[in-house]
Amino acid sequence: MRSSSREPEFQLSYTQVAEKSEIARRFLAERDALNATVEEANNSLLKRFYNIDHNTYLNGELPALQKELQGLAVSAALRCDDCIHYHVIQSFRLGASRASLEETLNVSVVVGGSIVVPHLRRAYALLSELYS
Repeated sequence: MRSSSREPEFQLSYTQVAEKSEIARRFLAERDALNATVEEANNSLLKRFYNIDHNTYLNGELPALQKELQGLAVSAALRCDDCIHYHVIQSFRLGASRASLEETLNVSVVVGGSIVVPHLRRAYALLSELYS
């Protein structure tokens, strides 16, 4: 039986996150600017992909926070700093503890190996600002 998907209830807005972390503020500002450029292209394939991406992280059979942590683990193993920042921020907005984010990043290092460590360092810098 399929469960219906619904928007997660964020505990913090992007503005509140940006006020807490300079790293997050810069990331979110750049992401907004670059997304605006993509939107100007009016590319139907990209619009569909963005829609799929958005819908993937809705609450469903798995809670949105669990999906964000999964996204973080995969993003770190794939060494995508933008994706790491995004999933850390989304997880933080959903109320994730620092310990749960660190444990998720531990999985990424085990799966991805030592090449993940430089990305882990940048993730920890963001965590330090968010959880200070």
